[in-house]
Amino acid sequence: MSRVITIDPGKSKCGLVLAEINEKKIYKAIILKSELLEKYVKNLITTEDISQIIIGNGTTSREIREKLYFFKKEILTFEEKNTTFRAKARYFELFPIKGLKTFIPREVFLFNKNLDAISALIILEDYCKMKFTLNQNIDFKTWLK
Repeated sequence: MSRVITIDPGKSKCGLVLAEINEKKIYKAIILKSELLEKYVKNLITTEDISQIIIGNGTTSREIREKLYFFKKEILTFEEKNTTFRAKARYFELFPIKGLKTFIPREVFLFNKNLDAISALIILEDYCKMKFTLNQNIDFKTWLK
């Protein structure tokens, strides 16, 4: 198995995705405060066999990379241009609108949504040059405590 973590870095919050490359599946998708990222990744690598971490090259990517010094395997930086913008369209691919909701403007469904985890997914998909699917009914969780 080839599990990877992809991070969309930010000053106050980060999107993180745990994926299995061979299966093309996403197993975790979360948004968390930037100061919690180091602890979260440390806990994650104790339970998962992570082969690689991919970090978007945007805001605070250098600082995030330095925080992950303990990860002794490969850490890559990859282009993340326009991922936040593209996350809006990818959201509706992952969670299509059905039934009577199709008559409501799509923007309503994005109101108050943090799309950082979907941005992390797009970074992964761009890096691997393939689309990933969600493992069962995974929810893109927000954890901002």
